Amino acid sequence: MKQDDKFTVSGEPLSNTVRRKLSRVSTLNEEEHTYSLAAYLIAQLGKNYADGANERITGAELLALAVNQIELLQYQAGGMVIFLETNNEDKLLSFYGNNRFQPFDRRNAERKDKEPHELIQLLRLL
Repeated sequence: MKQDDKFTVSGEPLSNTVRRKLSRVSTLNEEEHTYSLAAYLIAQLGKNYADGANERITGAELLALAVNQIELLQYQAGGMVIFLETNNEDKLLSFYGNNRFQPFDRRNAERKDKEPHELIQLLRLL
């Protein structure tokens, strides 16, 4: 959840190791067990399936390119967390889990057609 230029992460679903690392770069709200921090956002990741374009690069390769770019930015500007949201679909959650992202919260959103749907929020430590 975004507030100002930071977002809030619930600490409950996270391991003690991740909580300890987050505590170094965040503000802890002890009453709510949440961390407020800045993070790199992967806003949208998708593949083009028209005319066989999906065969040119895998989803894992595409995500790795995005993460590698963020790691370059992290080296230059600092920070240690990547954040993204995805639809609540097993295939997507498995894909991101296999690429070291872990869920920390959920958010209700509306599609362009005003249809409500749930997004899963995930993070990855650099």
